[in-house]
Amino acid sequence: MMHEPEPALKKAMNLLKELSEDEEFRQQYEVRQKFLRDQVSMMEGAREEGLKKGMEEGIQKGIEEGIKEGEAESKRKIAMNMLNLGLDRETIVKATGLTSAEVKAIQQEK
Repeated sequence: MMHEPEPALKKAMNLLKELSEDEEFRQQYEVRQKFLRDQVSMMEGAREEGLKKGMEEGIQKGIEEGIKEGEAESKRKIAMNMLNLGLDRETIVKATGLTSAEVKAIQQEK
């Protein structure tokens, strides 16, 4: 045996029935739903674009850092070779662009 729905539920069901029969209301509802879907889609697209741009920038920064580290290591190796050839620290500083302290540290490692 079915019992009568709650008054608030019954009122909502009646209102929904009336509104679903109203063509203009249905069109407004569909336009609103499309707008909401478009908003979600635009936000998702912007998020994906931002992630892509962030990844590209991160990769570029990683490459730049790798190049800097490679250049620094190359300068250290050149300085080590120059020290092995017996060149003075001042000449090595001028030739490599390293500081006197950096050349001294390399000399002490040797």
